[in-house]
Amino acid sequence: MAMLWKFMRVAKYSKTALSPKVRVRGIPTHSRHSSSKSVPSDFAASAPCSNTVELLGKSYPQDDYSNVTEKILSKVGKNLHNRKHHPLWLIKEQVKEHFYKHYLGRRGTPLFSVYDGLSPVVTVQQNFDSLLIPQNHASRRKEDNYYLNRDHMLRAHTSAHQWDLIHSGLDAFLAVGDVYRRDTIDNTHYPVFHQMEGVRLFSCHELFSSIKDGEGLQLFEQGHRTAHKQECHTMEAVRLVEFNLKQVLTKLMTHIFGDGLQVRWVDCYFPFTHPSFEMEINFQGEWMEVLGCGVMEQQLVNSAGAQDKIGWAFGLGLERLAMILYDIPDIRLFWSEDERFLKQFIGPHIWQKIKFQPLSRYPPLINDISFWLPSETYCQNDFYDLVRTIGGDLIEKVVLLDEFAHPKCRGGVYTHHWRLQLDVEQDKGGGL
Repeated sequence: MAMLWKFMRVAKYSKTALSPKVRVRGIPTHSRHSSSKSVPSDFAASAPCSNTVELLGKSYPQDDYSNVTEKILSKVGKNLHNRKHHPLWLIKEQVKEHFYKHYLGRRGTPLFSVYDGLSPVVTVQQNFDSLLIPQNHASRRKEDNYYLNRDHMLRAHTSAHQWDLIHSGLDAFLAVGDVYRRDTIDNTHYPVFHQMEGVRLFSCHELFSSIKDGEGLQLFEQGHRTAHKQECHTMEAVRLVEFNLKQVLTKLMTHIFGDGLQVRWVDCYFPFTHPSFEMEINFQGEWMEVLGCGVMEQQLVNSAGAQDKIGWAFGLGLERLAMILYDIPDIRLFWSEDERFLKQFIGPHIWQKIKFQPLSRYPPLINDISFWLPSETYCQNDFYDLVRTIGGDLIEKVVLLDEFAHPKCRGGVYTHHWRLQLDVEQDKGGGL
């Protein structure tokens, strides 16, 4: 069996405190984590011996797919996007205000409904099947998601709510919430982040009413799928939907980042849209990807009960926009309770220009650790979850230092953004 040496650096750690809304049954305190014992891969940085997870008022029996850690469960219900004056709240409110102001219905009321309190616990069917994601698709892997059990999980994207909202009769909405993915450790990745989903559906009349001599145009045909359209869509319909989508998103980003913004579109692939695009903006001389979007797969729209409509969808990350707009260098800062961070974003209005001011200028504290791999079923995200469970948000980065034969080594840079890290403090932590 292959074995690895692992290397990382730790300044301080403490046991993770669960949110009052989260309770894990059947977990002996002494078994939650130990720095000196080997850790089986099934642990995946989660708590063993647990039979049931109670989350947001419901109980979920655990099985061989359960891999949610106490650290991750403690984040559920925090809803940073709904905390007034938080930078993520500011981005959400800016987008919401833009859509409310510029897109109105027949009676002068906002065309788009906003849903920012939907439960992050979804079924596997909602998260994957409803979006036409194949059973063998890499995005379903246990190594990349947080499963409560085989049937329930913490949503990996706000797209998990598309089908339900369309099925309820909505044809224009924004869905905002926290999403969960197992990922690497660095300053731009965190296992919990926040997304906004946008969907707009059009009837034949809505799409073609402004087109001269458009009475004879149709949404659907029996054709062939190409790189530019689905087999059931007419080229005229796809071109208009795509034009509307790109126009809406260009106006949104220009509203947020200012006039004169350069935008470009990159063709890409998503299972639930075709054609699909990524939007990039040129900000301060650098091209940055800010969102993904596309024409919704008609099979998804049809299954939700809107067979007579065609539509677009987009998804953007609130942290991504906030880091660019406010010059925030590290994604962990969004979880800070330090008033020196939070007070920087309190202003008279949501459009106030803000540039983040660093809280500490002390250099990072660097340490190495090593350990043997517990089993051949180990994956890197198992280690990242274990690091986050023990080290919390002190860990800034974990990188691979060396590789030889089968073993691997990991190294990490750990920095505390809120106070000076001392060797004395590291000793108090007890070592990893």
